[in-house]
Amino acid sequence: MTIMLKNLRKGRRMTQQNLAKALHISQTSVSKYETGGAFPDLETLVKMADFFGVSLDEFIVRE
Repeated sequence: MTIMLKNLRKGRRMTQQNLAKALHISQTSVSKYETGGAFPDLETLVKMADFFGVSLDEFIVRE
């Protein structure tokens, strides 16, 4: 999920701060998710997958 999140974010030319605002989470959380320092809860995973228009399977399984 870490690589997928970063690639999707960069594909939209968004900063971590932009994504954090869009998902109503902190920039620190986005950074930790992208580096593997933390893993989002299910609600946040669903928000991220919906935001990027991908399935949860694509988002969390397919690196």
